[in-house]
Amino acid sequence: MVFDPAAYLPDDLLERIRERAPIHDRDNTFPQQDLDELREAGYLSILVPTSRGGAGLGLVEASLLQQRLASASPATALAINMHLVWTGVAKVFSDRGVPGLEFVQDEAVDGEVFAFGISEGGNDLVLFGSDTDAVPGADGSYAFTGTKIFTSLAPVWTRLGLHGLDTTGPDAPKLVFAFVERTEEVVTGDDWDTLGMRGTQSRTTRLNGATASADRVVRRIDPGPNPDPIVFGIFSVFEILLASVYTGIARRAIDLSVETALSRRSKRTGATYAQDPDIRWRVADMALAYDALPPQIAALARDVDALVDHGPRWFTLLSGVKHRAVVMAKQVADQAMLVAGGGSYFTRNELSRLYRDVLAGMFHPSDPESAHSTAASAWLGPVEG
Repeated sequence: MVFDPAAYLPDDLLERIRERAPIHDRDNTFPQQDLDELREAGYLSILVPTSRGGAGLGLVEASLLQQRLASASPATALAINMHLVWTGVAKVFSDRGVPGLEFVQDEAVDGEVFAFGISEGGNDLVLFGSDTDAVPGADGSYAFTGTKIFTSLAPVWTRLGLHGLDTTGPDAPKLVFAFVERTEEVVTGDDWDTLGMRGTQSRTTRLNGATASADRVVRRIDPGPNPDPIVFGIFSVFEILLASVYTGIARRAIDLSVETALSRRSKRTGATYAQDPDIRWRVADMALAYDALPPQIAALARDVDALVDHGPRWFTLLSGVKHRAVVMAKQVADQAMLVAGGGSYFTRNELSRLYRDVLAGMFHPSDPESAHSTAASAWLGPVEG
């Protein structure tokens, strides 16, 4: 049976989201109505199994849906991505018989919103280390103190998945992954004034002893590269869904440039710009670049769902598909602006917003340097010395 994304993201819902996107970009506001409608449609629990009240979709279907959502509002898709990452990690756990994240699935069904509190300024270790202090309590809880950046869904999240470093125990240091609720120990900044992706409201989060109860401490592992399912789960779902969002942006940019080429006419020839050989070359160039990504994303997502073991190759494959997606999307946006002409330079033009939104892709892990380093190590071995 062929999966129909419109069954989960109907055209009318998508159009309402698309209509609101420029308003949130202009006003630098969070798309609350988008979230409300998506929650009502059950979108927050698409990756939760039907046995726990969700839609029971796999990562393959979720990636298609995120491509579709990104074509309407990149910022909304990117913000929702962060929630879906945690429900995706919970699926990775349950598919592999690893307990501990059932509460994420149950609470997602109940409408709770999960945010992603991993990124820290200057921490290029990302998942493999943390500058946030994680101090254990006698009851098994942990108190976290530190600063997280790029916390999407900042105004609305109800659960924050995060990590910190425990340096106190006899087996220290240990990286601790846990979930905290929004309390007075969690301070959300108002510092999100960016070039693009403005609707994500990915503000800075300051933790001042924010406590995760013992039943919300889900992993305690050695720092550094680690085969633990929390690392694989986060990395695989994060990279695949990020690649999906930027691929969706690219598709929308192509569609908009094609519409323009078919409707505009040359004063010189009287023909539409779709007949101009230079325009045709640019559109073809965009299509050739874009067409490679959806099947790559689908193949890797299918392998995650099917528990395929690529061993150490996983990290190269996952960082590679994310890198290729954002590079492709930026190149497509560049070409689309040229096809559409000078009108696309105005901020009221949707392509102008897509052009700005797509730039954010380079800053998400894995960034270009990390992706190349991972690939070089896989093919050439580690740097000596």
